Amino acid sequence: MSRDAFSRDPQDTRDRSPHRSLRHRTTSRGHEDDRDSRSEPAVQFERQTDGEREKRCDADSGTERAYDVRDRTYLLRDSEIHSMKEIGKFRVIAAADLARYAYDGDSTRMEKEIRRLERETLLSEKTLEISRKKALRVITLTRAGHRLLKRTNQLPEDQAIYHGLVKSREAKHDADLYRLYQKEAARIERSGGRLVRVILDYEIKRNLNRDLTLLGPEKNKLDRKAEIAEKHGLEMVNGKIPVPDMRLEYENADLALQRVDLELATREYRPRSLAEKVMAGFAIYGRAEDAARIRRILDERELTREILTL
Repeated sequence: MSRDAFSRDPQDTRDRSPHRSLRHRTTSRGHEDDRDSRSEPAVQFERQTDGEREKRCDADSGTERAYDVRDRTYLLRDSEIHSMKEIGKFRVIAAADLARYAYDGDSTRMEKEIRRLERETLLSEKTLEISRKKALRVITLTRAGHRLLKRTNQLPEDQAIYHGLVKSREAKHDADLYRLYQKEAARIERSGGRLVRVILDYEIKRNLNRDLTLLGPEKNKLDRKAEIAEKHGLEMVNGKIPVPDMRLEYENADLALQRVDLELATREYRPRSLAEKVMAGFAIYGRAEDAARIRRILDERELTREILTL
């Protein structure tokens, strides 16, 4: 189930960082981000192609590195760290998708490493009932896993890292965002681009809430609200500020910083809400089984937009 446009729901277990330019990064601290100045330097965020990932996994299959966090040392393979980073960026990933994309389809190897990380209390998994006939196995970071990534600077400072399952009823939708990301990232890479940052709706909504609150009594004035929307790269539609499920920042072939806003629409969408997302300029993705209904809604409202299949 998708989160609706512009919400003030508190997300008290999220690590969040305000939007910053790629060229000027400063430290952003989450609720657990008490950094050790002796940590390793931050790495660049880069999505690897399938071929690069396969070579990396083969090379790292037997190599372990020591990661010191507080009074504990973890011995982890690079491929295990890679999985933790992927999960942390998206909060929740379906086990099948993690095997497909992070392990090049090698589910046996993934299961072995996930079990190791669970024994180290760095990951947690849960099986959720989607319907009477369907269940979804999802994986999240634990608080300890979040701390390890933060303390050892595994991701850029302005990349938010999440842990724990907040809303089980939204877990399938949130888990599908990882597949959506893979589809869109492949499109970007084919055009010569390079991924820089993943920004989920939690972070965008938080920043909007902050700036609208600072307006005080003027927060309901449409012109001031439009200014805030523009500041965050968004459009105001029918007096609202629609928020995408996910924003990807990337460098194009000319090294210019670009962004694309993505929405995963489902059959449960209200027609008006879907129309607002389209008018806001978001790229619309849909599951194959939902595509016909989404197209019908847009046709009824005389809106032209390509529906990309997840």
